[in-house]
Amino acid sequence: MKSTDKIAIIGGTGKSGKYLVKSLINKGMQFKLLIRNPENISFEYSGMEVITGDVTDQKAVAQLLEGTSAVISTLGMGIPASSPDLFAKATELILQTMSEYQIRRYVVVTGLNVDAVGDSKSEKTRMSTEWMKTNFPVSTTSKQEEYKMLVNSSIDWTLVRLPMIEQTDEIRTYQVDLSDCKGDKISASSLAAFLIEQLHSDKFHRLAPFIYDL
Repeated sequence: MKSTDKIAIIGGTGKSGKYLVKSLINKGMQFKLLIRNPENISFEYSGMEVITGDVTDQKAVAQLLEGTSAVISTLGMGIPASSPDLFAKATELILQTMSEYQIRRYVVVTGLNVDAVGDSKSEKTRMSTEWMKTNFPVSTTSKQEEYKMLVNSSIDWTLVRLPMIEQTDEIRTYQVDLSDCKGDKISASSLAAFLIEQLHSDKFHRLAPFIYDL
């Protein structure tokens, strides 16, 4: 990607997304931001274009992706909370729209409860996965469907699996692992740095790495 390319951001006002937006601004990058409530934006930045709308609305997603060269999503349930099947619905629409605009790169975050090919989850990670399946069955199923959609697509996706996000400006030493999550948390600023790095790297194309603080 060129430094002048514009990035589409989904979930940019959430607990990890706002750190991503801050990092993009610090790097002087241009981006478009899709949000339901524009009043949540309390700053101005010349390189940012705000699109008001919902990620399940085709018109809003098309407006967001038009003129961009990559998509990063830190989508969560939001406030007020969206339907728990949001993740699969949103991904289906995003992939369709990316195809229409010939956008290849999609970087998206999800939970450690998603199972992927090549996993060798520890007992602790397996227990966390089962707990999510039991207590949040709809959203967990939706996130697993999201992974299946990515696998069956032809784009260059990276699905970043996370433990608990710690909201801090501190960029810590972190580890990336393709088979297991061996840490309990990830700094939101470390996550932001990793997500931006993926725009310029093909190391994790079509893979679902775990990331966690050491």
